[in-house]
Amino acid sequence: MSGKAKKVENQQMEVSKSTGAVMTAFFSVLSLAFLFPIFLVLVNSFKSKLYISDAPFQLPKAGTYVALTNYFEGVRKTGFFPAFGRSLFITVCSVAVIVLFTSMTAWYITRVKSKFNSILYYVFVFAMIVPFQMVMFTMSKTANDLYLNSMYGLVLLYLGFGAGQAVFLFCGFVKAIPLEIEEAAMIDGCSPIQTYFNVVFPMLRPTAVTVAILNAMWIWNDYLLPSLILPQEKGTIPMVIQNLKGGYGSIDMGAMMAMLVLAIVPIIIFYLSCQKYIIKGVAAGAVKG
Repeated sequence: MSGKAKKVENQQMEVSKSTGAVMTAFFSVLSLAFLFPIFLVLVNSFKSKLYISDAPFQLPKAGTYVALTNYFEGVRKTGFFPAFGRSLFITVCSVAVIVLFTSMTAWYITRVKSKFNSILYYVFVFAMIVPFQMVMFTMSKTANDLYLNSMYGLVLLYLGFGAGQAVFLFCGFVKAIPLEIEEAAMIDGCSPIQTYFNVVFPMLRPTAVTVAILNAMWIWNDYLLPSLILPQEKGTIPMVIQNLKGGYGSIDMGAMMAMLVLAIVPIIIFYLSCQKYIIKGVAAGAVKG
């Protein structure tokens, strides 16, 4: 029996290795397919705009290479750096308020059992599946009436749209925290606010980082909501890049490619520096209480 069991175990190990090799090859090819558009944008950002449409897949050559000309031209035409500052302010502030307020909301909903809180939780979950296009015109009119058509108002709007997913993730993680830890803190004299900031929130860090990454990528790249709220002269990076589209369909492709590279570099760096927390946070947030 021991010999047969060992033989079966060896066969299972061989099958597992073969499956692992196939999956590795498959996902390697898939990752290259996702990275290729980024590579294409980077390559074309160093080519003359006259050659980008004619030969988009060719590498820059002596006659097509323009060095950093597209980058300087794009910055000049779009006012990239002021727009970068506005995008950075909106993204950082929006992510901060989403993480802070939704984590506190999730903690309250999870710990205080009541029918109202149960309904409130499902309202947040329902908000995740409501398409933005369904509410964007009503939201735009309401924002104008409440004088929220500014960077500060946009932060509040992002809090509203990002709260559903964030509360859902935080609630799942809070359910996995033993209640005895919080009770011990309160016995030691901590108020509910002190318990939250000194005990609960540090334990929420994996999910908080996950929520921050997901919302930062969404807010940084968002075009539709800022274009509905902000005036054109105070636009974010996606808005000012659209200014490179001229009349009758003309587009400065070289400058646009260069600005797209500058726009995606910060969020790629942020994602790569924090991506190890995503799987951990999502898995923790999926725990059922």
